[in-house]
Amino acid sequence: MGDTVGMPGGRRVTASLDRPASDTIVVACPPHPQYGGTRSDSRLKAVSDALAPDIGCLRFDYGPWDEGRGERADAENALAWASERADAVGLFGYSFGAAVALCAAADRDAVTEPAVLSVLAPPARLTEHLDAVAALGAVDCPVQVVVGERDDTVDWEPVADRAADLGHAVERLPADHHFVGQADRVGETVGPFLRDHL
Repeated sequence: MGDTVGMPGGRRVTASLDRPASDTIVVACPPHPQYGGTRSDSRLKAVSDALAPDIGCLRFDYGPWDEGRGERADAENALAWASERADAVGLFGYSFGAAVALCAAADRDAVTEPAVLSVLAPPARLTEHLDAVAALGAVDCPVQVVVGERDDTVDWEPVADRAADLGHAVERLPADHHFVGQADRVGETVGPFLRDHL
């Protein structure tokens, strides 16, 4: 585990920064906190490992549950924190975190826009504050959408279809929503895309 750091923004958000000496950082958004999603998620760790040894990874825990609003603000604050310390910042999210990442990347009022975005198993829409399909049209950086073809947990097809329509990279893996036993494959798919655009 990397260095533990606190995030700005007035919410109780703690993060781990892997490879803190790096001048390039990827912010990683975990899955749904009400279902056990934390910065220690195996898919987030696999992406962090794939970025080693030269790209840092900021994996954070969301603050108190706020139906998507606060969690999105947590991601935006993490992006701002990383941008103050790095020359280039990317963004990654898994499941709930994928919707959070997409909406944070699309926010025109946010302090920082990522240089690249990759999302894994993104739900189409979770709350009025987390509409991943709508957000895609407002994202200006290169985007990769990675889905499990056997995923019946979230409605990912509208996100993948919209991403393809916009010319973004869409990767389909033979997996379910949890990518059981495939964390390394997640890292091998996401890591190079992030690295190539940072």
